[in-house]
Amino acid sequence: MKSNKATAFVKATLATAFWGGSFVATKVALREISPGTVVWLRFAIGVVILAAAVLIRRQFSLPRPRDLGYFGLLGLQGITFHQWLQSTGLETSGASTTAWIVATIPVFTALLGWMALKEKFAWLKGLGIGLAAVGVLLVVSNGDLRSVFGSNFGTPGDILILISAPNWAIFSILSRRALRDTPPAVMILYVMGIGWLLSTFLLLAGPGVSEIARLSLDGWLGIAFLGVFCSGLAYIFWYDALAVLPASQVGAFIYLEPLVTVVVAAVILAEPILWSSIAGGVVILGGVWLVQK
Repeated sequence: MKSNKATAFVKATLATAFWGGSFVATKVALREISPGTVVWLRFAIGVVILAAAVLIRRQFSLPRPRDLGYFGLLGLQGITFHQWLQSTGLETSGASTTAWIVATIPVFTALLGWMALKEKFAWLKGLGIGLAAVGVLLVVSNGDLRSVFGSNFGTPGDILILISAPNWAIFSILSRRALRDTPPAVMILYVMGIGWLLSTFLLLAGPGVSEIARLSLDGWLGIAFLGVFCSGLAYIFWYDALAVLPASQVGAFIYLEPLVTVVVAAVILAEPILWSSIAGGVVILGGVWLVQK
């Protein structure tokens, strides 16, 4: 039993580390190809990895006809649209800034749970939401809160990343019914598969497959990391950990994600580690902790 728990902790840590590195890998790939192509290539690889895992574990099952539309909606929102928001946002937003903003997803999940599902909303959650909001403003404004009321607040990419956080929270809530009826790996496979097919429209709306030939070794390494580790193995490891550990314990690993991004972005992208980013990040994580508590 202890070995199972130890393995689950390792898997949760790896999944978080992979997702933390995903923003850096995306920026590396975006140096050479457009956001739509990044999304399409990433999930083409991810679907293959997930399908192989499902088949090896003998978990494959055909979806019920009535679930196809549901999976299609989740794929459109959680894969096609969400990843377009983040990939396009990362063209002008820093990897570290993106990671800190994405860390607020539990805050939006709590808000939506209260609004849509009538979940309890204690004063502690309200305080946490307020703290997280202040933290985001600190990060996006680079510590200059006066710019919040000016025209030079943040970048266009920061706005898209801000939109992606509540979008993923909505996706998480909508996914709950599917996770009750379908094994997680199978559900993610169908959602990701449909989302990848729909992302073909993003590919064709841009330069298309012609720009794939421009990818250098660094670009392919970025795409491979996104596809194999972030869209494939990370999901498998995350749900494996959830099968062994309480959701609250696994969820705590998310706090590591922006820290990984800050370090990796500094090393690979030479993004400066600003005091405002660290201070804002600490405030964000404090707010998220209060919301989850």
